Amino acid sequence: MLDGTTLRIHWTTLRSLAIVWAWTWLICGHVSAGTVTVITSFPKELTQAYKQAFEKVNPSIKLEILNKNTVQGMAYVREMPLGQRPDIFWASAPDAFEVMAGQKLLENIADLSNKATPAKVGNYPINNPQGFYLGQALAGYGMMVNTRYMAAHQLPQPKQWADLAKPVYFGHVAMSSPSRSGTTHLTVETLLQGEGWDKGWTQILQIASNCAAITERSFGVPDGVNNGQFGIGLVIDFFGLAGKYSGFPVEFTYPDVTAVVPANIALITGSKNPAEAKKFIAYSVSLEGQQLLYDTKISRLPILPPAAMGGKTPVGYPNPFEIAKRAKVQFDSDLSESRYTVVSSMFDQVITFRIKELQAAGKAILAADAVLAKKPNAKGSALLKEAKEAAFSSVLNMQKAADKDFLALFSANKKEASINKQVTALEDYWSSSAKANYARAVNLADQALATAR
Repeated sequence: MLDGTTLRIHWTTLRSLAIVWAWTWLICGHVSAGTVTVITSFPKELTQAYKQAFEKVNPSIKLEILNKNTVQGMAYVREMPLGQRPDIFWASAPDAFEVMAGQKLLENIADLSNKATPAKVGNYPINNPQGFYLGQALAGYGMMVNTRYMAAHQLPQPKQWADLAKPVYFGHVAMSSPSRSGTTHLTVETLLQGEGWDKGWTQILQIASNCAAITERSFGVPDGVNNGQFGIGLVIDFFGLAGKYSGFPVEFTYPDVTAVVPANIALITGSKNPAEAKKFIAYSVSLEGQQLLYDTKISRLPILPPAAMGGKTPVGYPNPFEIAKRAKVQFDSDLSESRYTVVSSMFDQVITFRIKELQAAGKAILAADAVLAKKPNAKGSALLKEAKEAAFSSVLNMQKAADKDFLALFSANKKEASINKQVTALEDYWSSSAKANYARAVNLADQALATAR
């Protein structure tokens, strides 16, 4: 028989265990059930603003932010098992969302849309017509410049993409890689669609040869322009606008060859807390959520027209619907999706991994060009033309880039040995071809230079 003391000890122990169990349930069970995991490529300034505002009006729900670039984020979602995936995918690349929808990774959320949202910006649908993702902000693509840097180096203000290929900008430009940044992929794809495959790649290669760096993350470009490391950066507009409205000596220019497309938000299939996630998606496209975009640290373009923004639009703020009317590119997300991996892979093989060789070719060509401009001769001009063709021509022709079987190879499962072998062989060919082309360009440019001496 248990005495009174023993009973009190047992009762105390049981009560302590009950308290521990209750707290364990509250911490692990309750909080887990109310946690929405958001995978996004957006900077902390943006995600923290939305996290704080949303949690304030929804205190029982917590946002967990997983920051990954768009390509990494897509791979992460694919690799996670059903029921364990993050809840929300939030990024600036509509072509990436097309890829995910095609792989059945997104749920239909058409019922969460803001009914005040226009159907299109220009000719581009703001919300996915099938309802698998919503536009959450709008974005255009162009150039941000550091005005102090430009004045110190006596550089003219660039207005068009083609300007960045001019000799005066050698070593003053920066961009990221499409494989590292969904927004850079859109910038490159916009240029390809606006100029055509062959001319587009020529322009991209010329601009890249003038680059001081191909940064590892898209954030590296605006950060470098803001602090004066670079004079000019190829970026999505909100990087430039955020820098400007946060007080940096920065301006942003939309070239004629640009596109205005939505940054999107979607509910991931097989996520842990879809009900709570839907509340955040609805909040992000609500008037209150849209007004947050005007925060100087965010500086994004709303999906709602200025007249529907409750009088909160800052004076002189860009109107995306007007920009879209002027834009010369009607962005084709299906085309972009079909060659998404090919464009990213090719860029890396001929630019990212060969940037030093490309810079050397560009420098040699510019040197010969400058001397021949003063002392022109037919032989030198012919050699220089060959050098430019060697350095700035695409290693993949337009016909092959449009071949469905060829494109399908890059979207197939790379874990299959035969597929991986074919893709690797093609990438090696692009890389070795680029290396040989750049070396040949240097040699030809040097010969052209010699004719003028």
